[in-house]
Amino acid sequence: MKSPTRIVLWLASLLTAIPAFAETPAPKTGKAKSADELYATGKALFDAYAPPEIKEQFAFPTREQWDDFAARLQKTRETGSMAELAAYEPEARLALAALRALPDYQEYADWLAERLDEIEIAKEAQKIPPVPPSVVLPKFDGSQPAPPPAVPAAPAIPLYDLWLGRLRNQPRPTRADEFLPEVKKAFAAEGVPTQLAWLAETESMFNPSARSPAGARGLFQLMPATARAQGLSLFPFDHRMDTEKSAHAAARLLHAMHDRFDSWPLALAAYNAGEGRVGRALKNSGAKTFAGIADSLSTETRLYVPRVLATLKVREGVEADALPAPTKPAKTD
Repeated sequence: MKSPTRIVLWLASLLTAIPAFAETPAPKTGKAKSADELYATGKALFDAYAPPEIKEQFAFPTREQWDDFAARLQKTRETGSMAELAAYEPEARLALAALRALPDYQEYADWLAERLDEIEIAKEAQKIPPVPPSVVLPKFDGSQPAPPPAVPAAPAIPLYDLWLGRLRNQPRPTRADEFLPEVKKAFAAEGVPTQLAWLAETESMFNPSARSPAGARGLFQLMPATARAQGLSLFPFDHRMDTEKSAHAAARLLHAMHDRFDSWPLALAAYNAGEGRVGRALKNSGAKTFAGIADSLSTETRLYVPRVLATLKVREGVEADALPAPTKPAKTD
């Protein structure tokens, strides 16, 4: 049986080697392409450019195989370990190069670019020695040898420093200036600190058409059920792609999560993983902080929270503990 992974990697290499595609910049706007159209484009490229020996060795993947990479990656983010996620780096890098080479596929490429950042941080995290459990040292009264150095404390936000170092070297998204004023206005109206408008960088690179294989869409990657719960309509027009409406919805959700957990790191974890999952983790562990439950959350959420907080530090110069609590939303007519 032909390996879908090998086919995807070969196709990615092929696309970037074709001048007509490698030199075509992905546009910033345009009609969103469906998964069916993406598949059709890939098959057309295979049929047109694959050498005969490749066609003899490989069959073009089915739609199911074509979707396999994204589905496996998403599942690993949800249920896999940091090491398992880190192993996707070569495959994700080539797949992203292929998407970047295809015109009008920025909505897919931006999602994968964000995932590649996660994969690379997961790889770096493997090099960090685990923090040993804290121990109570005997009281030192001078009549005995000095105690060993104190065990270093666990970081307040695990992986925050890794994200901070990475994001300091990344320019702000080119679309940020276009959307930030409207997003910040919506957040302010909902009583949420405007610095959190930068959540859209982590979620979508400020691409209102961004989509994930799991079904999330828009600047704030709202799932269909979440969007409906926040009053958004998905038909005939998907309001998740409306800047103002999606920003209000995201801000309302953040406000509600902070109201419950009284902590921005925990509120962000709940925004990503779900209110119930974070609540259960706190109850089962007896912890009161994100750091106290991080190891019991998915790899996706463990990477997500420090990434958002590091983004706020780099883009706005604000630390997590300096973010004010939400205020009462402004009255609407």
